[in-house]
Amino acid sequence: MKTPIPGFWCECWTQDLTTGQPPALRASFDAYTATQADRWIAVALRTISPPLDADASEEAWDWLYNGRIETRRALLRTEPCIVSVTQANTRITWTVRPVLFIPLAHRQGTQLPAWAYAFTPQQTN
Repeated sequence: MKTPIPGFWCECWTQDLTTGQPPALRASFDAYTATQADRWIAVALRTISPPLDADASEEAWDWLYNGRIETRRALLRTEPCIVSVTQANTRITWTVRPVLFIPLAHRQGTQLPAWAYAFTPQQTN
């Protein structure tokens, strides 16, 4: 069995605060270091900050300049982190949690069993 690889599972969720609907997953990312995980959030915040209203933009830049270091420290301690920004009635939340990635077996150089080559698609009339 291959050895699990430590890393971080990152997700971006949005929620309309007026409807009571559950949050919707918008993006996910597998990061292998704390630096990659925190950079994923930072790039997203910098990308979306120009059209944000003044309050949401302030939240974003406050995290970028003040909160980011605490997030990075927590990730280096392999603690989960959450960063949120609220734009009008929409909350955007990035979550990062430590995980163990399990590598899949490589098939290169490995012969598949003979029955794998005998497969023929079923014909429909």
